[in-house]
Amino acid sequence: MDLGLKDRVYVLTGASRGLGNATARELVADGAQVVITGRDEKSVTAAAEELGPRALGVAADNADPATAGRVIATARERFGRFDGILISVGGPPPGSAADNTDEQWRAAFESVFLGAVRTARTAAAELTDGGVIGFVLSGSVREPIPGLTISNGLRPGLAGFAKSLSLEVGPRGIRVVGLLPARIDTDRVRELDALSGDVARVRTESEATIPLRRYGTPGEFGRAAAFLLSPAASYLTGVMLPVDGGALP
Repeated sequence: MDLGLKDRVYVLTGASRGLGNATARELVADGAQVVITGRDEKSVTAAAEELGPRALGVAADNADPATAGRVIATARERFGRFDGILISVGGPPPGSAADNTDEQWRAAFESVFLGAVRTARTAAAELTDGGVIGFVLSGSVREPIPGLTISNGLRPGLAGFAKSLSLEVGPRGIRVVGLLPARIDTDRVRELDALSGDVARVRTESEATIPLRRYGTPGEFGRAAAFLLSPAASYLTGVMLPVDGGALP
């Protein structure tokens, strides 16, 4: 199936590793060009070099109000156009409702929530008919995850914002979509599993709750994201797609 990605240009935030990077790999493999961002210049430059000449790495922080406009301008300068964006941010710190501090909530709101909202708002103003805005969210949009209270509080709000945005920009031919990953075998998930002190036990217990009985791979997530961002998904907007092996209710 031709996804129609050839020579289209996407910005992917927080994509020096993890799910954003996996999506960038799939987009490039199908002929797209990408600008990936990350906070560490060395890491994001190395990630872009690994993706090849159809990729450019830019050191940027979503919490900086100037970031979105700067990276979109960079995409146009380097590749001549801007067709869409995938907004992915690092997960907020783990913790319980009783333990997470006000400062942790404020910092996460600035980076995870407001940074994503600002980026999407800027992208919406720059996109035209056929453009797409994607969010990498979490299964916590649908079902709270124990030990990730801040994520449980902020991710559903972003899903609500994404749906609202889809209604506003839909008449202009711009789509807004979200992805809800669950147990995908990334560094972040391994770090969370390690908090228990018994990684093997946690993984076995987690896999038992997944109908497919295994964690997903980053590539499986990347292929789902690349499809949603592509012209092949041109009649999908306002949707939150679980990429979870069937785990969410």
